[in-house]
Formats: sequence, structure tokens, C-alpha cells
Amino acid sequence: AKICARRKIRNRATIARPDGATGPGKSRWSLATITLPTPASIIELECLGDHIAELSAHLDAATARLLDLIRVFDARGGWGNGFRSCAHWLTWRIGLDLGAARERVRVARALGTLPLLARALARRELSYSKVRGRPGRHRRARRADRPRLATRRSDR
Repeated sequence: AKICARRKIRNRATIARPDGATGPGKSRWSLATITLPTPASIIELECLGDHIAELSAHLDAATARLLDLIRVFDARGGWGNGFRSCAHWLTWRIGLDLGAARERVRVARALGTLPLLARALARRELSYSKVRGRPGRHRRARRADRPRLATRRSDR
């Protein structure tokens, strides 16, 4: 990986002291060196940011598919071969913490009754964190604009 090049501004400026005095003397403020990115590193950082956003969108789409599979597995009782619940099975099979597994099952079940939210997650319009936040409120709302509602409410 290429290391981002940075250039330092060599000119140091004296920062005015809180008492309004300037020049040498004791102050609780110190001189600082300012580091600015070079144009090449700015482009590289923007590229990294684009990759992060793209990968995040892919993760949200994969999470939507995972939640679909969990919902079907739970509904068909695939965990009923010695486990107390689907969440316990997820803990054993894929190593999720029990609390996180319960949350995944809860959200998967809720998305089964909220197809607009499920499609918005699959299309990468909403993140998992936005969808998982308030499925109960969306069920009570019963409105056609649930994806917009989810985005607005989770940004509070």
C-alpha cells in the first residue's frame, strides 16, 4: 500500500496568549506544526473513502440476504435439533454473541412483515443499523413511506 505523502508547513506562528500578550514568555499554549495533505494524498484518501462506502453498501446487501435466510430458517424450525432457539443455533453455528443473535432473529422476523424496509435494505438504501433500530414503530405506522421514515427517525 502506498503511504500518503504529507508536507509540513515549516513556518511556525506564535499563538496569542490568553491574556492578550504576544512574544516570548510563559503561556499555557504552545507552538504547533500544521500538517497538510498533498494533492496526491487527497486523491488517494478520496479513493479510500469511495472503497469504504462501496464495501459498506455490499455488506448491507449481504446482511439483507442473511436476514432473509435467518427468517426462513427460523420459520421452518431449522434450529429445532437440540437448540432452545434460532438465536442459540446462530451462537453455536456462526459464533455470534447471544444478544446479537437474538437481535438478528428479531430483525429478520420483523422484515418478513415489512417488505418495503426489507427491499430498501437489499437495495442498499438503508443500513442494517437504521433498519434494526425501530421495526416495531414501523409496524405500527403502516405507512407506504416506511423507508423514508426509518432514515429520518434513526438520524435523531
